[in-house]
Amino acid sequence: MRAHASVLHLDLDAFFAAVEQRDKPSLRGKPVIVGGLGQRGVVATASYEARVFGVRSAMPMHEARRRCPHAAFVSGRFGAYRVASGIVMAMLRELSPLVEPLSLDEAFVDLAAGQRSLAAADVLAEVADLRVRLTEATGGLTASVGVGSSKFIAKVATELAKPDGVRLVTPGSEVETIAPLPARAIPGIGPVTMEKLARLGVSTVADLQRLSPRELVRELGRSQGEWIGALAFARDDRPVEPDRETKSISVEDTFETDVTDRAALEAVIARDSATVARRLSAAHLFARTITLKARYPDFTTLSRSRTLDGATDDPATIAFVARALLDTVDAARGLRLLGVGVAGLTESAQETLFDETTAVELPRVVELVEITAPADEVSTGSTGRSGEVSTGSTSRSGEVSTGSTGRSGEVSTGSTSRSDELSPTSTSRSAAYRPGADVMHDEFGPGWVWGTGVGRVTVRFETAMTGPGPVRTFTLDDPALRPVPS
Repeated sequence: MRAHASVLHLDLDAFFAAVEQRDKPSLRGKPVIVGGLGQRGVVATASYEARVFGVRSAMPMHEARRRCPHAAFVSGRFGAYRVASGIVMAMLRELSPLVEPLSLDEAFVDLAAGQRSLAAADVLAEVADLRVRLTEATGGLTASVGVGSSKFIAKVATELAKPDGVRLVTPGSEVETIAPLPARAIPGIGPVTMEKLARLGVSTVADLQRLSPRELVRELGRSQGEWIGALAFARDDRPVEPDRETKSISVEDTFETDVTDRAALEAVIARDSATVARRLSAAHLFARTITLKARYPDFTTLSRSRTLDGATDDPATIAFVARALLDTVDAARGLRLLGVGVAGLTESAQETLFDETTAVELPRVVELVEITAPADEVSTGSTGRSGEVSTGSTSRSGEVSTGSTGRSGEVSTGSTSRSDELSPTSTSRSAAYRPGADVMHDEFGPGWVWGTGVGRVTVRFETAMTGPGPVRTFTLDDPALRPVPS
């Protein structure tokens, strides 16, 4: 830990919902819930007006509808979120050259690299000015900020400051500050790890502090046990790392004979997803991008990827997304190899924006790569499994490595790879008109989708600058109405 509170952590408050309220005047001051709207959708973000009814992130959407039926339920608009995020990240880089984004709405800043006074009063004054300027520059968004002697403590401070607040943890008070917090406050403790810790009677960080290092190692393994034991006493020397290099973890199976059976392939996916999840947990990481790799008998190799809105180490989530990606592979041709991988790694778990179990409602970044393997890749082994960690140009089995190129959240698969946003041209018009999506009408101008059904779409015509606007209903095939790409 540092002698000064010189690590800043910023988290935009209810970010997705706040952007929707900013851009949709009729929703200001009202409950807004952003997430997957299907049967198995989950809540990504709820406005504070919705949270008073008990709605929270990761809650099943059907439960959110039960608790707050009068809320506005909208899917996300990543274009708008990226623009707002870019403004905020640029402001943070004015404070210091060392800025480490964790997601669109969250980042660490190393204040010590910014040639500024690290006296607590001066830091707090700097933060106060930043928050005022941020709200002005983003059209009304707010942020909670934490400052501490390490990344872990700064993030904890932010959680204590929410919403729309500031908290500086004085060096020397870290252990007592974190003691009453839930054990899940420690990075690397996901649902699986928490289940193991619960068997030891752990629910808070104070409970962890009472365990011996030997007990933690015995239950969690050396790497994870030592890591969690150190953070329980606020020992964290991780640097703020701008432009972190891409990392990935993958497991592949080469079959003795070509496989066509869907159930058998899904069993492989389940097993490999569990292995990948264990390696993520051991490395104290979470992943945003999930990739399925398939190779046909002629050595043509396909890669299918989906980038989630949050980050996960949950084997069930990884397996579900991989199974959905398998739907894009012609397994009837037979597969000689199948693999599951993850990339876009981060040290923080983030809730996903959309229901990862409802593919039709996931306008995600999807990589569609088709590569014909060169002759020297043809192997003669009968069966095999490999655990790979991609390093860009090279990889080594069973190691977590970093690539020489690329940034967090990107997946590099060679010169032939391509990432495209799914657009209305690749989906049905109905799917393009998701609730909350931006549209344009030749007569009424810009608006957003209020709802769809039975061949019709209802639009509210308003923008951030107009105030609440009128509502109109059109047929889905109305030539005057069109979706606005995000």
